[in-house]
Amino acid sequence: MIYPSFPGSKRADVFFPLLHLALHGAIPAVTARLAFREIWLQAWLIMMLTMVVDLDHVLASPVYDPGRCSINFHPLHSYPAIGVYVLLLFLPQLRIIGIGLLLHMGLDLMDCIV
Repeated sequence: MIYPSFPGSKRADVFFPLLHLALHGAIPAVTARLAFREIWLQAWLIMMLTMVVDLDHVLASPVYDPGRCSINFHPLHSYPAIGVYVLLLFLPQLRIIGIGLLLHMGLDLMDCIV
């Protein structure tokens, strides 16, 4: 059990991972809609493509561990990598990619806190 103090914790074992996945699509969609009104669909698709950053999970054993914090565990979720993602914000051509990657890291950080 991941969340032993959560009422209905068996349901939480299913609910929280599904919520996490849903937020990985919804938060970039809202961000794209608000920040890039003219090109929101293109911006959202680019942000969704940044989800390939999760390919570094295949280097871990097990590949998926609901109790593991991804931040600074996987190579593309490391602090140096996150620093590079911040630098992308200063390059207009790569800004949307940087935003998508940082949103992804923020959502993964929530798993470390909860």
